[in-house]
Amino acid sequence: METWWFFTLEFAVALALIVMSKRQPFPGPSKRYGLVLLIIGLLLLLGEAAPRPTGVQVHLFFLLIYGALGLVRGLQNMLKSRDEVIVAPFAGILFSIAATALMSEQWSELSKFEEYSAFATIVVIGGFQTWLVFRGLLIGRLPLAWSKAGLVALQRGQLSGEHGALECFEKAWDLEEEHINPMAWVALQRIHTFLGNHSESKHWSLRLTEIGGEGAVAKEWIETIEFAISHMQPHGEEE
Repeated sequence: METWWFFTLEFAVALALIVMSKRQPFPGPSKRYGLVLLIIGLLLLLGEAAPRPTGVQVHLFFLLIYGALGLVRGLQNMLKSRDEVIVAPFAGILFSIAATALMSEQWSELSKFEEYSAFATIVVIGGFQTWLVFRGLLIGRLPLAWSKAGLVALQRGQLSGEHGALECFEKAWDLEEEHINPMAWVALQRIHTFLGNHSESKHWSLRLTEIGGEGAVAKEWIETIEFAISHMQPHGEEE
């Protein structure tokens, strides 16, 4: 195996994470994971110019460990906190490739039982990785996380622009979790009223009325939204 394959993999995954992080409610975890991977990949690339170039084993063990760490953190983000959904699938790619390559290198030295065990392990890893891609990259929706991100942006006074409160709340809806929708709609109605966008405010007010009005939203959520808006300058985004 040539090391350039691994450099291609590392740089491709790192750049994909950095670019796709902008589409997540909280881009920090995926962006940091991609940046660290990119930096270490560049350091390994510099090592190619050394008298003793970086070997394939270094890449394999690095990808195995870094992928495992990313899986632990990424699964927590995807299933528990539900802040983002791309670290786990990409970390799984790194881990799966490294684990499979390490086992294949030792294949000729394995007994029959070990070969069957290794094959079964590869199948399990492949199945788990397929689930990660499907669960994270294909159907991963984060309506609650977008609401959380919108509230954070609102408390910072950032209403418009990338990852502003308006953008986040407009993405905070889901057909399967309809109880989250009115949370976003009441926030959008309050923000547009604050900005003087009466037509937009009326639009979201009507959407809210269709599902029962403000009675469908927890009073604490409305109070939090109104409290954040009350600490902003009228018709502005920053204090």
